[in-house]
Amino acid sequence: MRITKIEAIPYAPPLRNFFGSGVKLGFGELKNIQFGLVKIHTNQNIFGIGEISNVFSPNGGEQCRKVKDILQPILVGEDPRNIARIHNLMNNVLEGMEPAKAGVDIALYDIVGKALGIPVYQLLGGKVRDHINLSYSIMFGEPDEMAELAKELVSDGFGTVKVKVGQGIEKDEAVLKAIRMAVGNKVNIRIDANMSWKTINEALETLKKLEPFSIELAEQPLADNDLEGMAYITKHSKIPIMADESVWTPNSAMKVIEKKSADIISVYVSEAGGLFRASQIFSMCEAANIPNTIGSMPETGIGTAAQIHLGIAMSNLQYASDCCGSLYYDHDFLKKPIKIIKGRAYPPQGPGLGIELDNNIFKSWCNHINS
Repeated sequence: MRITKIEAIPYAPPLRNFFGSGVKLGFGELKNIQFGLVKIHTNQNIFGIGEISNVFSPNGGEQCRKVKDILQPILVGEDPRNIARIHNLMNNVLEGMEPAKAGVDIALYDIVGKALGIPVYQLLGGKVRDHINLSYSIMFGEPDEMAELAKELVSDGFGTVKVKVGQGIEKDEAVLKAIRMAVGNKVNIRIDANMSWKTINEALETLKKLEPFSIELAEQPLADNDLEGMAYITKHSKIPIMADESVWTPNSAMKVIEKKSADIISVYVSEAGGLFRASQIFSMCEAANIPNTIGSMPETGIGTAAQIHLGIAMSNLQYASDCCGSLYYDHDFLKKPIKIIKGRAYPPQGPGLGIELDNNIFKSWCNHINS
């Protein structure tokens, strides 16, 4: 089997409004999101699809050009089943741009699964669990608004909610108080600063204020490159610390592990460079006795399916995960939606990723860019 052509097409999924003002979080507002669809064709009439999902710059749509101009010329003629070799080839010609590589990687796994007639999670080691427990993020808003959404999520079956913090100590405290009162004591509440706290003192002071609300963990309190500061907070905070933006590739994960900059590490398919590299990070963390969760960009249906396949196969997944990115959009573009029931995500059935696009919806999302 050989790769004959690689397509990379930008599209703009319709992000939901939260509290009537878009999506606001610690590092700013998410708007004008562009992702990329990767479609890899082979000489055996088997194709695979992947997603370039990135809300940072360059966004997923912009990274499509890297796939077409840099990766396609070196990958045409390669056997798509040689995933490790293809990663080496991509890294030789393209520094960074891990979401672009992830789009290719996901499509490769889709092809191999289809060729063998098995789901992607079997290619990653097979089932460890039947479903993934989910966490859903509550974006910036007023305390009563955020508490009402938390209550709705718990009514829908979510056992974990992630609260975006960074609106100031007093407001963050008011938000957590309102949410804890709304959901009761049996629901896990985690917080995510998204790098918004500028100093160690600010982070520790805020964490201390929020301790009474039984916080499960605190995600990325400081800037992604401040591993020394993260290590200090990890050592001195009573709330467990999770690294998120600090971890992209296996190399960055190793630095976090070496410096003891987190109690927990969040693994992304997109930031790692695909399923192949993400599974390596899981293995590294397991060896270091550091538990994992899976983070979200947030992906649409393709990326969400890839996340779920990964989580089904990873034994070191010990926390609820953000494998529900498709729920952050007005609608998805899969013919059959991802199965999410009572705060749990289930892998799509069928070979490969087990998904199929609704081309009419996809074309309309492409038109949002071209209009």
